[in-house]
Parts: sequence; C-alpha cells; structure tokens
Amino acid sequence: MNLSVLYRGPLASCNYDCPYCPFAKRHDPPELLREDRAALERFTAWAAETTDVRLSILFTPWGEGLTRRWYRDAIVSLSHLPHVDRVAIQTNLAARTDWLAEADLASAALWATYHPGQVTRERFLARCDALLRRGVRFSVGVVGFPEHLAEARALRAALPAGVYLWVNAAEGRRYTPAEEAEWTALDPHFGFSVRPHVSLDLPCHAGETAISVSGDGTVRRCHFIKEPIASLYDGSWRAALRPRPCVNSICDCHIGYVHLKPLGLRDVFAGGVLERIPAVWPVSVGSVGSVALETPVRSLSD
Repeated sequence: MNLSVLYRGPLASCNYDCPYCPFAKRHDPPELLREDRAALERFTAWAAETTDVRLSILFTPWGEGLTRRWYRDAIVSLSHLPHVDRVAIQTNLAARTDWLAEADLASAALWATYHPGQVTRERFLARCDALLRRGVRFSVGVVGFPEHLAEARALRAALPAGVYLWVNAAEGRRYTPAEEAEWTALDPHFGFSVRPHVSLDLPCHAGETAISVSGDGTVRRCHFIKEPIASLYDGSWRAALRPRPCVNSICDCHIGYVHLKPLGLRDVFAGGVLERIPAVWPVSVGSVGSVALETPVRSLSD
C-alpha cells in the first residue's frame, strides 16, 4: 500500500509578517509549543512503526516549522526509514539548512516559498544555493500578487533552469488574460492554480491513498474537508481508506486539487507530488504552453 500523509500539528507561529497571512508574526505560547512537539514525536513514532505501508509525508504547518528543532529532527529521522519514500515540508527557508547534512537526500525534500518584503532576494537565493550545493531536492514558489511580479521574474532569472518555480494564484484575485499570461511565462502550470476546480462528486485520491492528519491523530480525507473519517493511533484509519467523491463544491489549493483524479496531476508531478516538482522539468517548447530552457541544474554562483 502507498499512502500520502499531510500532517499539520498545533503549531501556528511564523517569523514573517506577510500581510495576506493570518499567522503572520504570531507567537505560540510555550505550552502550545510543547504540545506541538509531543504531537509530532508521536506521529514520527507511528510512521516508524508502520512498516507495511509505503509512506510519503508532507508537513504543512500553519506557521514556519523549520525554525523548530523537532521538525528538523523529524525530517532527518523519517528520511532514513526504508518504507518512507518522501518526507517534505512547506517552508519560507528562513532557518539554516546545514541540518540536512544528516538527512537521506534520496527521500528528504523542501517546498520553499519566497515572500518579497519579508526577506531580500539575495538572502533567499543564498539559501537556495546552499540547497543546490548540498544536493537537496526542492521547489520554489511565490504568490501571484501584481506587486511581486518583478521580483518573481528576477527570481526565475537567477535560479537554475532545473529548479521549478511555481506560482500560487492570490486568494480571491481574478486575473485578466494578459496577467495570466505573464505569470504562466514563469510557471507553465499556473493555469491549474488560477481558477478554482469544480470538485463536487468528482473522484479523488483523498481518503483513498492520501489523508490529512492533525496533531491529535484525527484523520480526514484532506485539509479542506472537516469531517473526520478515523483516528491514526487506534488503527481505524486502515478500514477508512476507500474511494470517495469530493463533497466540496470547489477545490482551489494545490495540496487539495493535486489529488483530484480527473485532473491527472499525479502524473504531471509524478515522483514529486508532495514537494511540488513536475515529473518533466524543465519543459520543452510547447509541451505545456510555455518555454523553459533545458539546461542542467547549476549552482547560483557558477
């Protein structure tokens, strides 16, 4: 059995102050941090013991996890488990990256987001360069705000062609055809993000081969369907896995719609679903409606 697990514990603090994020500059009290650490350690122990399942794990904290040692430790330990195919985390790359020297880079990966106004492009690129030199698998992305377009273009120009730059449509924003074309020139797959996907009654991998797990072990189909289907720690999750149609009208977040079966995005991102890296990248001219140079990954300082 292959199972993708999206884990989100109680952590909700972040060191950044993005104006579009409700968790900006939020500080968790010590008792919540202790709760988050204990919950993550319990989850990591479950993953280590569940050896009859091929696991792929994505940490999707509300805040920034890699500033907390227990997330770094969890990724390192999970990366060395033979039944864990992938362990990744969404991060702003503000934390140091040298701890990845202890991880198995055949399975560890990062989903990194660049936030203009919170960090200089030069500092963010230096983090990317450190990852490249260490051989870490990662994607980089931005939110498609008009005021960030110039920075996104500069970031794309500075990154090696072999690093995928994704763009998330800004929540609630409607893009003109010209605007969509500008962002699609940076991310050929932007079209999947720019319009919400009608999902009601459509078949989805969520709840069948992908689940969402909260800190207390509650299992849901995905982060966007509140109804629990099982618990991770009493074993009931096994019997709960089965095909189900989506009960939401729309799905507009990548970590949700990537599992919608009619979209076929598991094929587009095969081998990189959790860290958001397309199976074929860089792309060839015309393959997805845009152009990307087919050059090997290089260091930013080469």
